[in-house]
Amino acid sequence: MRQKIRSKDSLADRYVTFETIGRMNLSPKGTIFALVDCNNFYVSCERVFNPGLEGKPVIVLSNNDGCVVARSNEAKALGIKAGTPVFTIAQMIKAHDVKVFSSNYALYGDMSRRIMQTFSRFTPDIEIYSIDEAFLDLSGFKRYDLTDYGRAIRATVRQWTGVPVSVGIAKTKTLAKIANRIAKKSLKTDGVLDLTAFMYQNKALEMTAVEDVWGVGPQYAHFLTRHGIVTARQLRDADDHFIRKKTGVHGSRLLQELRGTPCYGLENIPPSRKGICVSRSFKHPITPLADLEEAVAAFTSTGAEKLRKQHSAASVLMVFVMTSRFGKEACYFNSHTTALPVPTSDTAELICHARRGLEKIYRKECGYKKAGILFKALVSDRHIQCGLFDPRNRNRSDRLMQALDHINAQMGANTVKYAAVGLDPDPGWKTVFSRRSPAYTTDWNQLPTVF
Repeated sequence: MRQKIRSKDSLADRYVTFETIGRMNLSPKGTIFALVDCNNFYVSCERVFNPGLEGKPVIVLSNNDGCVVARSNEAKALGIKAGTPVFTIAQMIKAHDVKVFSSNYALYGDMSRRIMQTFSRFTPDIEIYSIDEAFLDLSGFKRYDLTDYGRAIRATVRQWTGVPVSVGIAKTKTLAKIANRIAKKSLKTDGVLDLTAFMYQNKALEMTAVEDVWGVGPQYAHFLTRHGIVTARQLRDADDHFIRKKTGVHGSRLLQELRGTPCYGLENIPPSRKGICVSRSFKHPITPLADLEEAVAAFTSTGAEKLRKQHSAASVLMVFVMTSRFGKEACYFNSHTTALPVPTSDTAELICHARRGLEKIYRKECGYKKAGILFKALVSDRHIQCGLFDPRNRNRSDRLMQALDHINAQMGANTVKYAAVGLDPDPGWKTVFSRRSPAYTTDWNQLPTVF
């Protein structure tokens, strides 16, 4: 039976918090996962600070304002698809007064951080799966009404951040994904669906196409469809030997997940990346080598910061360039890979190697639409084997990078940067965000104004 606490502070305080659950010394059998997913996250973030967008069709565009990456339900009802080039729907945008925004990653990232902190009010065990969704471990809350607890999560996130979410609850991550998908689309569920009871799972799995099951890719879905397996329920009831023979361990684990036996636990600490790629498409083709060098240096600097953030060093660096695939001339793509003499995350050293690689693949007659760098063969920065004749002072380099990161963290990104990145605040290769809303929560000069 659900137990409540008399409190007027907030919706979250009406339920026993996870600290209280810990003091109860419960030892529940089995696991309960909740997948909490933000609804139309980018659009919802825009609506938080612009309530006039409620009920209107809204879309958010990709880098360089190229394609649609997020849509409100009203925009979806107009038939606007994700990935649609914005220039192809210009008439529709004008006819239906669709509100268009450039991506505002500073705002979205900060709102995501606030939402994830709100989740910690309800359980200490959280896996941040992406910028707009997380798995929560609710195994210690079995004595409570899980649907009501899910509604408390949903209401609290909406009250504290303004972002609507959907909650899917089940005994495995795969079933929680299915529950969340149905909760998001079904008005009857009111945004929360609990599939821990087996009697509700059959209908839910029948409603779910096999290609919509978490972990089923396009090729796997095509294979299953050819063998008459078109729904998640048919996949759950499929022959174990057949699935294992054709799809291996992954398929067997998927069957167990659909049957309520968890094969994937909560990943509280995300694993370090095995590779880091930073690349951008340019609004207009770039021909001068100097401009391309600035862009590659900027990408390298960003990648080096990511390396240091996860305490890694790169052993291999690859730089690549690409012309437009849709131009009159044949598309030119080339890359150069450098095996670094000593694994490093030093920005200056990596920029030097990146520029040398770029010079070897550059063609002056080409107009480049995309460039990037890729760091591979990452190792821990605590276990770097230096060369006997290494000319660099690694201790000095480490101290310099720490000072650089500290200043930029305290004073803002690119407060201190290498000259190779360029001194022009608005270079020609810079990504275009012509319709970006203010960074309401991360810039003192862009705070929302109340009249």
